[in-house]
Amino acid sequence: MPESIPHDSVGLVTPKSHVFNEPLSLDCGSVLDSYQLVFETYGTLNQARSNAILICHALSGDHHVAGFNSMDDRKPGWWDNCVGPGKPIDTDHFFVVCPNNLAGCNGSTGPMSINPKTGKPYGPDFPIVTVHDWVESQARLADLLEIECWAGIVGGSLGAMQALQWAIDFPDRIRHAIIIAAAPKLSTQNIAFNELARQAIMSDQDFHEGRYYEYGVKPKRGLMLARMLGHITYLSDDVLDAKFGRELRDGKISFGFDVEFQVESYLRHQGSSFVDRFDANTYLLITKTLDYFDPAAKFGNNLAVAVSGSKANFLVISFKSDWRFAPPRSREIVRALLDADKNVIYTEIASQQGHDSFLMAIPQYHDVLRTYLRRVAHELNP
Repeated sequence: MPESIPHDSVGLVTPKSHVFNEPLSLDCGSVLDSYQLVFETYGTLNQARSNAILICHALSGDHHVAGFNSMDDRKPGWWDNCVGPGKPIDTDHFFVVCPNNLAGCNGSTGPMSINPKTGKPYGPDFPIVTVHDWVESQARLADLLEIECWAGIVGGSLGAMQALQWAIDFPDRIRHAIIIAAAPKLSTQNIAFNELARQAIMSDQDFHEGRYYEYGVKPKRGLMLARMLGHITYLSDDVLDAKFGRELRDGKISFGFDVEFQVESYLRHQGSSFVDRFDANTYLLITKTLDYFDPAAKFGNNLAVAVSGSKANFLVISFKSDWRFAPPRSREIVRALLDADKNVIYTEIASQQGHDSFLMAIPQYHDVLRTYLRRVAHELNP
């Protein structure tokens, strides 16, 4: 619980929601007759409605980017270090919007929602969505807010994939795409990690083929293992070694299989706390969304052709210690943008935090974001 609201916070915020009744045709062939999106906004939309920034969240994120939903919150939103008055995404200049994606488990329609055709939670019957589907739903949210063109769309990891897809799908509705810690598609190794995570969940005895809501249980152990596996890949070897090394929790080896090393305790804590706030079916669906992302596939596997119609300016940022989406993967995006004769700025940030660097308040990283977005703000008010 915060004792007081910091001066550079967006303060107390209340999520909004809207039910869209226009059917949404999904890439998988299914149709959602209606769906709800939950979202938060910060800052003020100007009279020309031209200063809006869309933030797209990554796998385990949601709509709560910054500030506090109540004075009882233990932590602010997931990117509070970056969004607020005077921060890199400056709410004194921009109107910031972040929705919880379809299939999410924090208010937007997903597996936990009631299927109107059965009166029961969708569970495993919720259709698999793609990044393209998310972008379509976000475009309808933009219509609702009467935002014809985003000043910028920002995302890290899976969020960055959405920003790139926006630039391809809606070239007239995005002026700047800020792509952080991204890849143009998953590597075989990344797909393998996702499959291990899914198998951990689906082999849990409480999974019940995804209908665990009806049994009043959760596949906690499987979801915990999936999160532990993912968490290892989000960090670098150096940062794990620096934080924990081979330190023993009780100072001595016990010759058993209970927690002995501090890193084991840390991972179990990360896994168990994740189970309390996330849904296993959503985890399954979103890892598949990641696997399927490949915007070049419809363009002869040529990313330069895929982005050729984009009118956006691009900022691409990678982190040297990120081995999940390593800098060469970001440079693939940059190469395609240059081949397509697009305006692009690229930078590699020195960091020790691995893939999760995009969430950290790294001075050089924030300086790059702040400088770029100040220029965007200046374009609005020259």
